[in-house]
Amino acid sequence: MKKKFTDHEIYPEEIFSDALNIPGFDEDQFEGRIERPISRNVVLVLGIFFLLVGGVFVSRAWFLQIKNGETYSQMSERNRLRNIPIFAERGVIYDRNGKELAWNTENENMNFSSRAYAEIPGLGHVLGYVSLPKLDQSGNFWQTESIGMDGVEKYYNLLLSGKNGVKVVETDVADRVKSESTIDPPIEGENITLTIDARLEEKFYGYIKTLSGSVGFTGGGGVIMDVNSGEVLALVSYPEYNPAVLSGGGSARTINSYLKDKSNPFLNRPVAGLYTPGSVVKPFMAMAALTEDVIDPQKKILSTGSISVPNPYDPKKPSIFKDWKAHGWVDMRRALAVSSDVYFYEIGGGFESQKGLGIANIEKYVRLFGLGTKTGIDLPSESEGTIPNPAWKAENFDGEKWLIGDTYNTVIGQYGFHVTPIQLLRAIASVANGGDLVSPHVANVKNRLLVKTNTGLDKKFFEITREGMRLSVTEGTSAGLNISGLKVAAKTGTAELGVRKNYVNSWVTGFFPYDSPRYAFIVVMEKGPVGNLTGGVYIMRQMLEWMQVNTPEYLKQF
Repeated sequence: MKKKFTDHEIYPEEIFSDALNIPGFDEDQFEGRIERPISRNVVLVLGIFFLLVGGVFVSRAWFLQIKNGETYSQMSERNRLRNIPIFAERGVIYDRNGKELAWNTENENMNFSSRAYAEIPGLGHVLGYVSLPKLDQSGNFWQTESIGMDGVEKYYNLLLSGKNGVKVVETDVADRVKSESTIDPPIEGENITLTIDARLEEKFYGYIKTLSGSVGFTGGGGVIMDVNSGEVLALVSYPEYNPAVLSGGGSARTINSYLKDKSNPFLNRPVAGLYTPGSVVKPFMAMAALTEDVIDPQKKILSTGSISVPNPYDPKKPSIFKDWKAHGWVDMRRALAVSSDVYFYEIGGGFESQKGLGIANIEKYVRLFGLGTKTGIDLPSESEGTIPNPAWKAENFDGEKWLIGDTYNTVIGQYGFHVTPIQLLRAIASVANGGDLVSPHVANVKNRLLVKTNTGLDKKFFEITREGMRLSVTEGTSAGLNISGLKVAAKTGTAELGVRKNYVNSWVTGFFPYDSPRYAFIVVMEKGPVGNLTGGVYIMRQMLEWMQVNTPEYLKQF
């Protein structure tokens, strides 16, 4: 039996012998090195790591597929199916004779129409302009409608704009259209016919523009209105903007010129402009004095050019209130005709033995005729106005008391008196028709109600006032409107402006034909030089003479 070899001693020569037989291992690639097994700790750490990563993936998959699966499915569907607006065509705007004033034109590369406007001066503030649909940087519409921004376009936006439809478009992953269908057809906007005559609009505007340029008025406005229905034949404001420029995104230079223009082309003067009226309020002061039995219309008052009121604090310094000239003895009709300030000072505030209305009655009656309140005209941004009174003065002048001189200035339409031309026009129309205040409007729309409120004043007092206004044309300050073949009644006004009173507003208002009134008119020429004698009357004479030849249907007496 052989004995097992148990001698484990290694001798040095054996080591050297083996060293000579080492193969050519590449130690940089870990060749020839003895491998050691991975420790249990490393295996445990790696296992935990992979379990955590797997858990994150599983939980995320559950969140996306189970919990919010429906939401993301809908989002995916919407990415495949898109709702595209089908733009409604905006309603067309016509003048009273059927002439197109605003309509739609094709907009290249877009699926909505642009807005086009008749190139007729004077229509800017009546028509207004629109803001077209707008896209964001991604090509999606953030504004899906054409929105009226001013004028009729704004006031009647709901009627004109209609209702957009909806089209569903199906696309593939490459955003190629696979199919499309309309699920909600558009409803076109309603057409609107205005009461405006575009021919009158153009001429009226042209006359105001020409006079402003030649004399130095900063602007002006005018209106002609049916005294019984409130239909507005013409409403112009100079200067104006071009609706096509603002609606179509015109040149930045032109738009900036509007913004920088000190004459404010964005102001609709007849509707939103507030002006010191001056003597055009005198017909209403006459009506108030007659109704309150302040004076008999036949009684005469002497105008020597001024009245002097004693100063209770210094008798040597009386307060002087001037007339624009000495008129001599004038009764009510004559006082209206020549626009005597002294006559109205006395019946307004009282003087010596002549009793006066007082500021409370002055305010009562001018408000009765609608001054200082909105008329409700169907155009945006109408202003209200101011009628001075003791409370107003105390509030605006650090508690100062109301004085007799304040009453004198208010009764002739000065001091803090501010009204709009459309207010004055409605008031004069009520004098013409015998006491009815009608609502002015520039559009004929379905179901419009004729709104009238009556002043309730005596008809005979209206007749006296009308006679004074007719006398103003035949013998007084409105003589420029004494036109052959047409009887006109009118009242002028010159309102002084500024501390130095070196500027004036020039007014004229009235109605025609005198014997059977159909239309009332008003013109205001804004902030002209004080020495100028050409103003509102000159504008209205040109207008009426042009109408006699070109639109005689408006001058006929029925």
